[in-house]
Amino acid sequence: MFTLWLSSASCLLFVGLVGRQLGLRVGLQCVQTVTCSRWGTPSNQGLFQDGDVVIGGLFSLHSQPPAIDHDFTQLPHYKPCTGLEHIPLKYMYALTFAVEEINNSPALLPGVRLGYHMFDSCGRPPWALQAALSLVGGDSSNCKSTDPPDYSTGYGEGIGGRTGDHPVPLIIGGASSVTGQILSRILSPLSISYLSSCPCLSDRRQFPNFFRTMPSDTYQARAIAQLAIHFNWTWIGAVVANNDYGHMAVKIFQEETQGKDVCLAFVETLQREKIVSDARRAALTIQASTARVILIFTWYTDVRELFLQLAKINVTDRQFLASEAWSTSDNLLQNLVASKVASGVLGVAIRSSPLPGFENYLRNLLPIHHPNDEFLKEFWGAEFGCSAGVTPLFSYSPSSLKSGPLQKASPPPCSGTESLEGVQHPFTDTSQLRVAYNVYLAVYAAAHALHSLLSCPNRERPPGDKSSTCSSPKHIKQIELLQHLNNVNFTTPQGEIFYFNGADIPAKYDLVNWQNTPEGSLKLVLIGRVEGFDLHLNESAIQWSTGSNQVPVSVCSESCPPGTRKANRKGEPLCCFDCIPCAEGEISSKTGSLHCDRCPSEFWSNVEQTACIPRQVDFLSFNETLGITLTTAAVSGATVTTAVFVVFIYYRQTPVVRANNSELSFLLLLSLKLCFLCSLVFIGRPSVWSCRFQQAAFGISFVLCVSCLQVKTIVVLAAFRSARPGAEVLMKWFGPGQQRGSVCLFTCIQVIICIIWLSLSPPVPQADLDIPGSKVTLKCAMASVVGFSLVLGYIGLLACTCLLLAFLARKLPDNFNEAKLITFSMLIFCAVWVAFVPAYVSSPGKYVVAVEVFAILASSYGLLICIFVPKCFIILLRPEKNSKKHLMAR
Repeated sequence: MFTLWLSSASCLLFVGLVGRQLGLRVGLQCVQTVTCSRWGTPSNQGLFQDGDVVIGGLFSLHSQPPAIDHDFTQLPHYKPCTGLEHIPLKYMYALTFAVEEINNSPALLPGVRLGYHMFDSCGRPPWALQAALSLVGGDSSNCKSTDPPDYSTGYGEGIGGRTGDHPVPLIIGGASSVTGQILSRILSPLSISYLSSCPCLSDRRQFPNFFRTMPSDTYQARAIAQLAIHFNWTWIGAVVANNDYGHMAVKIFQEETQGKDVCLAFVETLQREKIVSDARRAALTIQASTARVILIFTWYTDVRELFLQLAKINVTDRQFLASEAWSTSDNLLQNLVASKVASGVLGVAIRSSPLPGFENYLRNLLPIHHPNDEFLKEFWGAEFGCSAGVTPLFSYSPSSLKSGPLQKASPPPCSGTESLEGVQHPFTDTSQLRVAYNVYLAVYAAAHALHSLLSCPNRERPPGDKSSTCSSPKHIKQIELLQHLNNVNFTTPQGEIFYFNGADIPAKYDLVNWQNTPEGSLKLVLIGRVEGFDLHLNESAIQWSTGSNQVPVSVCSESCPPGTRKANRKGEPLCCFDCIPCAEGEISSKTGSLHCDRCPSEFWSNVEQTACIPRQVDFLSFNETLGITLTTAAVSGATVTTAVFVVFIYYRQTPVVRANNSELSFLLLLSLKLCFLCSLVFIGRPSVWSCRFQQAAFGISFVLCVSCLQVKTIVVLAAFRSARPGAEVLMKWFGPGQQRGSVCLFTCIQVIICIIWLSLSPPVPQADLDIPGSKVTLKCAMASVVGFSLVLGYIGLLACTCLLLAFLARKLPDNFNEAKLITFSMLIFCAVWVAFVPAYVSSPGKYVVAVEVFAILASSYGLLICIFVPKCFIILLRPEKNSKKHLMAR
């Protein structure tokens, strides 16, 4: 019973806060005499031990009752808590074990005996709050006192008769983050929680009196995110509790994996009040999803129902990532359904540490030695099927207030010979102490803070200084103990350095793996640890859900291999994408590239588009088909020209040879031969000298050739003009000397153009990097387009003049009039070079050279065939026409 001295308005405010927000089973009567009283009686179900200093404890020893719908029209009816939980019971005895060790220690709290007062919070904040009210507010049974209790220390008068009215300076608990928040916000006791892990509780401004030996969930969520990144799991499903524990885990997981290409395929929430329907929905979502790795952040009771639903629909091939809330649950490890559905679970667990002597302590517990321990009696009766004097649990329903405690049929009494020695039970299993070790550390932290406070270093203050007084076990102030708790720094009996960083301790976790045993059950195997943000993992020790050592794959889209890039699918998460091959000249050298990199201009991509390789130098060579063809054509042309030259030499005295200016004919044949041979200079690997020589040889050879034709045409015109009266002078001034001079003049002009061009800006061998492809063409780059244009333009000017003159002389009466032949040859010559210009400009790579060679050969063959083939035909095959009589017929 407790009494609160409040005004009527304040009392109503308290009723609204507790009743509306928490559904607390505590009634308050608000009267005008500012007196509040509590309905019902406090629970007698607890574990008590007197001491000079008494610490409180809150443990969730029983399963929580069904949810109650509060309509605030009548007092709520709460069903009693049922089903003793063996593991939390072990946590409670870890506290008694630590207190016993401290009381037996000569170095820690010498002369001060610790006591404890522990309640069952039943896993529900209302029970936890009522128990905490009893611990910090005393247990006075009436509201008749006219003086309010002294709360200057932050605590009440004691625990009325149970603990010798000793104050409770500190509470070990609560057993959940929600309980820790509620206690801190409403009562604000000085507490050390062993299982509250919400990151929000690290805020010292909101929770200045809160400490914990349990790391913040921030670290385990980050550890799981690091596991996902380490094993390249990019497509993960999540099933979480529908509270701060689950939602905060998802938030931190997403923050840690941001930018790491890890996506959540789905997030399903589980509400404990409707766990069956929620678990069924989550199981169907897991079945439908392509995610093979499932993160589960909720309590083991919820996981048990989820596994049951998965087993019903035969989903047994998922890899589960477990939070510390269920990764070490013996209840699940021994569950046959879990062994079918959840082998290979990879989880984060509260770090484990041995407690020497704790197993013997548990096995030596006997109800006869602890007659007031109702929890031990209940456990004893459940374990051995007998009655050890179990009393019913507290229940605060209106009916229970009238009829008294609930009555249950009792089993036969125990014989007294029962013992836990040799019994294999989760309660006595101390192979992996996790939460129990957190409780143990919390007790030691409290003991060291009390030791620092009660050792009173201020005793040696200067004489007359009365500003400080020494604390005594009977007068412990919360603010003083808080200061000492903040500065706690000691080495535990296990050799671990312990201190608080704000509300927290340095984060340490174990990494565990559920592995199959030959008997078909599951066992817990330690495979690594987490210290702060560092992950230490033994991958070879992991057994995956597939039963092998092969890491399972969980991706929305397979990683893009080298040579491709990722292209996101519209409207889908970033983890779902298509793989697009890199374009030619681009590469991606690693898996999962976001884009392709273009190769430098001197390099090109290989066939697989995975690496840049040097581009192969390409040019018109003598070894390839095109080069061989052009070379053959050039050599053949030179050979034929030589043969014609020989024929003309041999028949130089015949009328056909003599009548058509044999000297210019021989010079023309020589120039044609040079034209054929100069084309060979264009074939082969370009060099500095070949680039200069080929254009000069080409330009001069063709000017020489066209000059001969032009002079021959002028001679024909002059000869026929001389037959007219007064025209003799024309032939006199255009005799053989003038003909040779004209040819030399025309040719020298081209020579001068070439000299100036090649002196100022000659062609140079250069790789044509602008053309894409694995091959780079080595060609003679025209440094000066003007010079090359002048060379071609001069040839074109002479050719057009020759064509015009030949066209004018085409009808002159002569059987061997060359004007006709020159006309046809010049038409072919001009047509070839007119077509050459666009073909030259548009041709890629080495085909530019091929086009120029082809133009040289085509025009050379045109001249050779049109001018000399008819003459050779007459000389060799129609010798009767090679006579002066036939020549003079017209």
